[in-house]
Amino acid sequence: MEKKKEIVMSGIRPTGFLHLGNYFGAVRNYVRMQEEFECYFMVADLHSLTTHPDTKELKTNVHRVLAENIACGLDPEKVALYCQSHVYETSELYLYLNMLAYKGELEKTVTFKDKVRQHPDNVNAGLLTYPVLQTADIILHRAKYVPVGKDQEQHLEMARNFANRFNHRYGEVFPEPMAFNYGDELIKVPSLDGAGKMSKSINQYATLYLSDDDNLIRKKVMKAKTDSGPTEPNSPKPDYIENIFLLMKLVSATDVVEKFESDYNNCTVRYGDLKKQLAEDMVAFISPIRERAEHIRNDEKYLRDVMEKGAEKARTSAKATMELVRQAMGLNYF
Repeated sequence: MEKKKEIVMSGIRPTGFLHLGNYFGAVRNYVRMQEEFECYFMVADLHSLTTHPDTKELKTNVHRVLAENIACGLDPEKVALYCQSHVYETSELYLYLNMLAYKGELEKTVTFKDKVRQHPDNVNAGLLTYPVLQTADIILHRAKYVPVGKDQEQHLEMARNFANRFNHRYGEVFPEPMAFNYGDELIKVPSLDGAGKMSKSINQYATLYLSDDDNLIRKKVMKAKTDSGPTEPNSPKPDYIENIFLLMKLVSATDVVEKFESDYNNCTVRYGDLKKQLAEDMVAFISPIRERAEHIRNDEKYLRDVMEKGAEKARTSAKATMELVRQAMGLNYF
């Protein structure tokens, strides 16, 4: 008999365009996970309402994020790729979990405090209970693993608390969700201006998006910060030069990287050539993804089929969980 696969669940926000950091930090792992686990990958459209209440762009954004993820290699036949709002059981579980969540602990959440600072005139209940909805998303499929970055670990800790609180009060229904990533160090893709990691919001020009056209990619890479080069053989690289080599390691052939490493160590490196090479290798990496995503995004019928199929898989799992939940809570009166 085939061994039952462990369940993995992760959410993707439909705001902003996917960039190189998202690809190497998350999507590439999702593509690997779909071969080994039972995967539920959700487009978090309800979450986006807490900070983007205007829904005019939502459909376009949802279609784009689905298209980009499929273009990167996620296979809707192998995973449940679905929209959060299509799984109505989420809202029911969210309601029950809110009865187990305390105002004091929610107000202490780092992301809540950040959002209050950023949007002082939009401190809504959804923003406060964001970790509760996130918990509902995860435990609705009784997921064991959640691929998360460092910044989400507090939310996962809260998800474990809420799951344990439910189990303690009503009986064992939910496994404790654990953070999961493949053994390798999580890749943080550096920004082209040498300041921190690539980000959707900080400096658009220092971020390479999977939707950038070839000339824009070249222009951005050529603007990357450099200096006049090393004067001593085998000098340590300043951060911003280290960053360029790091980006090169992600998309260039090993012998190309080795050639420029050796030029750097011999003090003969020409940054113009280095950046030209990196720009062409970036174009070769990004353009097939961009073209595939474009093609998928223009096929509304295909995207509708993907969403329907994904919602059906997610609802089957959610329905089974909610029957257990209602039973445990004693909400079955007939």
